[in-house]
Amino acid sequence: MLKIVLISLFIISYSFIAFEQIVKINKSAIALFSGVLSWIFVMTFSSAPINLNTQLGVHISEIASVLFFLMGAMTIVELIDAHNGFDVITQKLIDVKPVYLILIIGFMTFFLSAVLDNLTTTILIVSVIRKLLPEGKLRLYFVGLIIISANAGGAWSPIGDVTTTMLWIGGQTSSNLLISSLFLPSLINLIVPLFIIYFIIHKQKLFSNILVNKVIISSSYRSGALFILIAGLFILLAVPLFKVMFNLPPFMGILFGLGLLWCITEIKNRRRDDVDKNNHSVAFALRNIDTPSILFFLGILLSISSLETCGLLSSIALNINASISNQNLVLLFTGLISALIDNVPLVAAYQGMYSLNDHASDSSFWHLLAYCSGTGGSILIIGSAAGVVAMGIEKISFRWYLNYISFLAILGYLLGFMTYLILN
Repeated sequence: MLKIVLISLFIISYSFIAFEQIVKINKSAIALFSGVLSWIFVMTFSSAPINLNTQLGVHISEIASVLFFLMGAMTIVELIDAHNGFDVITQKLIDVKPVYLILIIGFMTFFLSAVLDNLTTTILIVSVIRKLLPEGKLRLYFVGLIIISANAGGAWSPIGDVTTTMLWIGGQTSSNLLISSLFLPSLINLIVPLFIIYFIIHKQKLFSNILVNKVIISSSYRSGALFILIAGLFILLAVPLFKVMFNLPPFMGILFGLGLLWCITEIKNRRRDDVDKNNHSVAFALRNIDTPSILFFLGILLSISSLETCGLLSSIALNINASISNQNLVLLFTGLISALIDNVPLVAAYQGMYSLNDHASDSSFWHLLAYCSGTGGSILIIGSAAGVVAMGIEKISFRWYLNYISFLAILGYLLGFMTYLILN
């Protein structure tokens, strides 16, 4: 009974999120309401609410680590933006020929997300694009490509996505074999949508709109922007190193970096007048981060954690394995599911279902799981952290992404999957 109620609530809430423009209710409100209501049902139907409170505490701890990381990364990006740091990048890109711009953005996101992670990279590159391009269809296509590229780049790196990090720490994969096995499939996952989007933009002559922001960007450079940009990027790049060195979760590294950059900007701006100083402060950056997106992410993760707690995700995985004998098809279908359900609990469920005795470390099973769970989330905009963040920053509707980007993401996903099978 509980599982039926939770599935029904999940489907209804996702439908409201998908048709936000029709129902006229903010998706963050729906996600929060649905997430808490799911746990109310779990507690109501439970015979041992005390044990469930303990499990909820564990889930809240995991969710908080993601939200703190997100908040810290967004604040750092906003602080760089407040000091016009992104103008340094846009200054280099405004003279790039339109034919090359989309290629540069696609590949830069792909490789940067492998070094940082897909979430931080999406925030960073979308911020640059918002500076470079005017609002409209062209910018939406670019952001759609960034989501695909960030997820593809995160899939082949042990620190590029939460799920690859989980598999790496759990001993299911090693860094060198994961990279060598998944680099080319992930690259194919990007290249196919990249060139299709290029031809769509070229055919519709949307590249002409790039000229709109050239004058504005060229006149907005200020002294010290390069210094803050370098400091901010260095901090973001150092987060994975912080994790390896001190064995602390990534959100600790991002908060340490935020504190460091906060000190740097306070020292740098202490001679400014009060009004100008406030406009370059962390308090100003915090007011400008997309808080509704953070709350939306919180609601979604609460819903997912309720499904995980009642054993629904494990049941789904077991039923898939029982009905489909081919492991490759199971993993292919898993990627499609990750477009609807966050890939973190899905991978966690597989880690719980299969031991290293069932599938040895660095077997094709674990590598394909990393690829499918990482890139399958691009199929829907709500299927990955990168998509959710981009949705909040750029106000992309679920329906627009579904109509114009989802098919390209599916195509890249399937071709990358086939590439892996051919190579192995």
